[in-house]
Amino acid sequence: MATCSRGCAPAVRLCQRLNRLKTLDGDMMATSLKRCLSTLDLTLMGVGGMVGSGLYVLTGTVAKDTAGPAVIISFIFAGIASLLAAFCYAEFGARFPKTGSAYMFTYVSVGEVWAFLIGWNVILENMIGGAAVARAWSGYLDSIFNHAIQNFTETHIMQWNVPFLAHYPDLLAAGILVVASVFISFGVQVSSYLNHIFSTVSMGVIAFILVFGFVLADPANWSQEQGGFAPYGMSGILAGSATCFYAFVGFDVIASSSEEAKNPQKAVPVATAISLGLAATAYILVSCVLTLIVPWRTLDPNSALADAFFRRGYSWAGIVVAVGSICAMNTVLLCNLFSLPRIVYAMAEDGLFFSIFARVNPVTKVPVNAILVFGILMACMALIFDLEALVQFLSIGTLLAYTFVAASVIVLRFQPEKTNSKDTATPSPNANAEVSPAPSESQTITEDSEEPKQYESFSDKLQLVERQKTRERRGVGQLKAYWEPYLDRLLGDCEPGEVVAFCVMTLIVSSVSLCAVLEFGNEQLQFPVWCFAMLLVIFTLGYVLSLAVIWIHEPQRNNQTFQVPLVPLTPGASILFNVFLMMKLSLLTWIRFTVWIAIGLLVYFGYGIWHSKEGLRDFQPKDMAAHYVVLPSGSLVETVQSIQPDGQVVTSAHHISSSAAPTDTGAPGKR
Repeated sequence: MATCSRGCAPAVRLCQRLNRLKTLDGDMMATSLKRCLSTLDLTLMGVGGMVGSGLYVLTGTVAKDTAGPAVIISFIFAGIASLLAAFCYAEFGARFPKTGSAYMFTYVSVGEVWAFLIGWNVILENMIGGAAVARAWSGYLDSIFNHAIQNFTETHIMQWNVPFLAHYPDLLAAGILVVASVFISFGVQVSSYLNHIFSTVSMGVIAFILVFGFVLADPANWSQEQGGFAPYGMSGILAGSATCFYAFVGFDVIASSSEEAKNPQKAVPVATAISLGLAATAYILVSCVLTLIVPWRTLDPNSALADAFFRRGYSWAGIVVAVGSICAMNTVLLCNLFSLPRIVYAMAEDGLFFSIFARVNPVTKVPVNAILVFGILMACMALIFDLEALVQFLSIGTLLAYTFVAASVIVLRFQPEKTNSKDTATPSPNANAEVSPAPSESQTITEDSEEPKQYESFSDKLQLVERQKTRERRGVGQLKAYWEPYLDRLLGDCEPGEVVAFCVMTLIVSSVSLCAVLEFGNEQLQFPVWCFAMLLVIFTLGYVLSLAVIWIHEPQRNNQTFQVPLVPLTPGASILFNVFLMMKLSLLTWIRFTVWIAIGLLVYFGYGIWHSKEGLRDFQPKDMAAHYVVLPSGSLVETVQSIQPDGQVVTSAHHISSSAAPTDTGAPGKR
């Protein structure tokens, strides 16, 4: 057994290193960045991140090919599903106002390697998203000039025919990314002002589309002669919801900006709710207008709104729509270029990524190195890759991040608050008054038993008495008092929060299994009906029982910051929906995702795990540990141990007379 334990020790230490959590010491509001963003700034950033080219392209595509006029209901369902994920981001952004978004949230609750992989995928998602928007921006502008830019590039510069690459280098898309990166490097206020301008113009154009569109609306376009309101039935509505869900991806820019918000505890939840509500309202009303202006079967998927006004005889309105589309794409571009460098900065600040990206410009208070380097990389992707090839890889990293953030909400909600070591080591101004009765109490206990009793400190003895008084109160992560007589024998011996963490893992596994059976059980795997039904029942029971076991534990009750309502139901539903959408992705997307994960693991094990700041804490000398031994004669012996990094212990003893009342100058420790 001893040989087995020694052989397993390296593996145990590796697992501990991979799953160590980030420690947030000191003032949560302290930052090297500049806190200058208001609730309005964050709201417009959220709106800009969500209301982009999808409003002008996605609405027509889903209406014509998937849901018909019922695309309105598809957007309602997608908005509700997005709200579940947005709630989770809002809680973390208010509770931990640090940059990094999903990466940071996973690091403080799940573990280091998982946080790195989430951050690694979000980096790729933002790079691809920014490059794809730049390509769409370039193509839209080129179409206004009858493709003159494309023709000039292919004729006078170069063109190629290579799989997954564009037919010609898109210099316009690359140029707009470089210019935008330069503007963002000037500071967060410059980025915010630009976003204000483009968002205001975009919302003005949306208002024009709604007012003028309802004037031209013809209810006959929803009649049975045109196919009715829901020609594809409920299946088309649900399929449309899965597509429309991606229109709301972008609200996480608010959480990424929480370290630069003036009052993140209030601003992040409010901005998230308002921006998501405005975006959902815009998508729903524009879809309604679009399908009422012209019959949904005749929509042009590439430029539905402009084409609809043109066919009704108002070609000049197409110019207004084009201006709004370009401004909307600019806001999405700014949001991608804004949040990406901050995730890179957060990873570099924690030592998991190259330290050069952790440098903040002392004047602009932004990570200029990360902005310029990744802006140029994004420009290179937009220069050579085809738009369709870029879009195919989108969404999987975002859905994975949503899933981990939702799981992190459950884990942290049922996990006891960890005492800050710095706070406990700080001497109290009236420490003498608090601990002065302790020696006599210790001596009384010693004289009754005539045996030495050892305590870590006198304050520990007081805490022991206090714990005995409050033993009847149920702590966070423990069974609720009502369920204790029934389940205490089964679950009572577990550490607080341990059962919940296990149930979260079971919840994710059940969600993956359930969605896999629903997606592949009948067609690809060809299960018999009895087998298909049995697996559905088993995995549904696993999902429901996991939620039930989590619910019977005591949660944290924090009234100071926003908390997700109906935990664990809300994040549990978000996990199930995100996993379902991931199962809808193509096999080629999963293969590319696996390759990117493998590259990320090489970076982590080659650099991150060795330079992690949390890992460096383990190698720092430990604090002095003091123990007091009460002898039968009534005198005290103070034993001080200095714990060294290599495990050696240096001990010194001091004899203290019983008449003296030693004072604990702080937590065990700093002596």
